Amino acid sequence: MKHLSVRTKIMLWYAAILAVMVVLSYIVVFSVSSSVMHRTTRDELRYTVADNLDEVEFFPSMAHVKQDNDADQYIAYRKGFLEVDDDYLDQVNGITTALYRSDNTLLYGNNPIAKQTASLPFASSRVQKVSAAGTVYYVYDRQLTQDGLDGLWLRGIVPEKHGTSQLSRIVQWSLFLLPLLFLLALLGGYFFSGRILRPLRDMEEAAARISRGQDLTKRITLPPGTDELHRLADTFNAMFARLEKAFASERQFTSDVSHELRTPMAVITAQCEYMLEAPRTAEEYEAALHTILRQSSRMNTLIEDMLRLVRLEQKPGQFPMENLDLSALTTSVCEDMTLLQEQNITLTYHIEDAIHVTGSRPLLTRLLSNLIANAYRYGTANGWIHVTLASEGENAALAVSDNGIGITPDEQEKIFHRFYRVNPARTGSGMGLGLSMVQEITRLHSGTLTVKSAPGRGSTFTLKLKKQPGPPSEKNTHPLPENQK
Repeated sequence: MKHLSVRTKIMLWYAAILAVMVVLSYIVVFSVSSSVMHRTTRDELRYTVADNLDEVEFFPSMAHVKQDNDADQYIAYRKGFLEVDDDYLDQVNGITTALYRSDNTLLYGNNPIAKQTASLPFASSRVQKVSAAGTVYYVYDRQLTQDGLDGLWLRGIVPEKHGTSQLSRIVQWSLFLLPLLFLLALLGGYFFSGRILRPLRDMEEAAARISRGQDLTKRITLPPGTDELHRLADTFNAMFARLEKAFASERQFTSDVSHELRTPMAVITAQCEYMLEAPRTAEEYEAALHTILRQSSRMNTLIEDMLRLVRLEQKPGQFPMENLDLSALTTSVCEDMTLLQEQNITLTYHIEDAIHVTGSRPLLTRLLSNLIANAYRYGTANGWIHVTLASEGENAALAVSDNGIGITPDEQEKIFHRFYRVNPARTGSGMGLGLSMVQEITRLHSGTLTVKSAPGRGSTFTLKLKKQPGPPSEKNTHPLPENQK
């Protein structure tokens, strides 16, 4: 079974279910038909005997007999005559009806099992069964109650297999029609299963084309629809889109890393080759070593930033979240960053007290440090940086503003890309990973990060996180009395 196609498996299960239904249909048809035929036979027996009740009359003398039908039969009975009308059905559709005295003396009609029913007592309006020569017969009696007919009975007899011929025809038609319907259902199921599973084949072909050609731009195209297969196709297309984006980012990341590492490696190699070409002075060796150290530090910074970013993306669980005082954290970072004093830029801050959020202390520290370092890096000499933290409804708003070079609208979407730098000439030791890390930290904290900037007018980065109630103050907690511990 595991090597069969989905369509074949569906058809096998479908055929098995149909086969069971056909067998059950045979059983139901046969049992129901048999029951219906037997009931119909008994009903016909009752109706025939009941119809004959009115065909027998008593006349005290022949003078009272109407001589309008020579086909009537006359039988002497007691001090008069019995007239049996010509409409009397003594045998019809296999049913025979006989006229009896109460002492079981046959007066008129036919009884094919007279010997077997000779000792059978009369039972008015009740069907009895009698076996004769291996055949079961139904016997039905009705007493005549008209004037002068007391002591007379009509007895109807019919074999139980009277309806066998009709039942045989039903079974024969069933044996022909049910297998035919079975085959038609199989053909229809095979046809419709192919149409239903066609999207799966299209998905398989699209996936195979993508696999063979490594072309993630291909998508699964299906006719309009909203069923499970169409939703599955939409899911696959969304997955292919994410894979395409991920692979494109990976290629770009690899290219950018290679580019960033190529320059310091080239400088280090050039310095080493230059020093080895001929004997140099101590000052030249020292200058070369300083250059190599500077480039090595740049490579080390790049590698550390890359590792931090990879850990953020792949192992966010190693940064546990806690209820922390964002006000205290922001104040601490700002106090440390004021010591940089790059380009004589002044850092000021205004922090609202007792703002708590759920977050990772080291990650939020890194986020704020990167934003402030970025403001220093792209600030103007003798400029300013201002950090604010305030409550805005249910959120905490952390903003870092500066009066630096600003960012054009076209570049505002690109600044969060890895290794992108607004002005490479002013980057210094920056690698273009700081804002990428800021964005990733924001995502891990389910926050929002916006930037408002204009060239020559500075920039403002605003982070919004959902506020949390702070932990209870220690001064408000009281130990339980000894008798309540």
